[in-house]
Amino acid sequence: MNIQLDMKAAERRAPLIEKLHAIQEEEGYLPAERIAEVAAETGLSPAQVMGVATFYNHFHLRPPGKHTIKVCDGTACHVKGAGNLLERIQTELNIKPGESTEDGLFSLEVVACLGACSMAPAIVIDDTVHGRVTPKELRRILNSYRRRR
Repeated sequence: MNIQLDMKAAERRAPLIEKLHAIQEEEGYLPAERIAEVAAETGLSPAQVMGVATFYNHFHLRPPGKHTIKVCDGTACHVKGAGNLLERIQTELNIKPGESTEDGLFSLEVVACLGACSMAPAIVIDDTVHGRVTPKELRRILNSYRRRR
């Protein structure tokens, strides 16, 4: 009987990730009311849906900033100071990875690799790669995005 119950739960969960991806694609994140909708559609509890949404770091529960900063933490970038760069960004913007600034201008993510190893340490803001980023260069880059408001 437990196996049968587990199979029914698995069948309800099957489309869950697909639904969450679609919502995030549409909204940019997973709003609480949409989590509740998915729970109702799948027959899962909101807590179960939230458990899946928080398990995968691809999903975001808050609206993203206008500009998304991705800090590479691949081997080359890590060795060339990506950790220090990440700390500077966190200090400068007062956010941690997965968060957005209070003004909604920036979001911060850490990624495994950007494929820009020859330009280490590298960051991507929106779709623009910035390579060999120094702390001084970082401030200039961030200020250029601030001026674009």
